[in-house]
Amino acid sequence: MAKRKKQTFGERLREARVAKGYSLRKFSIAVDVSPTYLSQVEQGKVAPPTADRVERIAALLEESVDEWMALADRLPEELPDIIHGDPGVPDLLRAVKGMSPEQIKRLREAADEIREEKGKYK
Repeated sequence: MAKRKKQTFGERLREARVAKGYSLRKFSIAVDVSPTYLSQVEQGKVAPPTADRVERIAALLEESVDEWMALADRLPEELPDIIHGDPGVPDLLRAVKGMSPEQIKRLREAADEIREEKGKYK
């Protein structure tokens, strides 16, 4: 059985935009880009927009900012500060490399529980 090709940022954007009922022109105005540029992004002729515009796109489509950032190959603005702020964070990121989405979800839930416990003992 052949694997399905992963959607590009532009393909996913067009699909989601149309599903939400946005015309190319109205969506481009909401994102603050030209319709020509947006069309080129959707066709894969130019790179995805900047992180702040990707955030706006995700908000307009009512979808996960993190998923859209990953699809656009962008980092949310706060991540470099988080990574540089604690020397243990890069090591943690290396440790999760290769984990399945389910394993990462479980790890995230455990982190939330630890954070909640810490708050109880302040």
